[in-house]
Amino acid sequence: MGGSSLPVPSATTAAAHGVFNLVGGLWSLVHLRSFEGVFGPKTDEWLQMTTGGLLAGAGVTQLAAAADPEGPRHARRVGLVTAVTLLAIDLVYVPKRRLRPTYLLDAAMEAAWIAAWLRGTPATRGTK
Repeated sequence: MGGSSLPVPSATTAAAHGVFNLVGGLWSLVHLRSFEGVFGPKTDEWLQMTTGGLLAGAGVTQLAAAADPEGPRHARRVGLVTAVTLLAIDLVYVPKRRLRPTYLLDAAMEAAWIAAWLRGTPATRGTK
């Protein structure tokens, strides 16, 4: 069954991306030291806490939307905006050496989320 190109149901994508965003956001809120160990020290902890809180909030929103029949459209919008924003930050600030190269791992994940949303089932493609 490996290599299957069947579309992923939108609720599944919403839930998976929601968990990814929630865990990613909570990581710096719960244990900033380990987060900084991987992604580098932060000069403005308040900014990292704000980013973590917003990312966790996006994840909660996507998880809640996954359970609602109309929710995946909303989860898709939240997911795409979040992933495009984080991807842009990663690609702009790693070359400027403001972010560690480990952020390129995040860039790859964000690109994968964008691809997942764009190749999803027809119900996920349309937005009202």
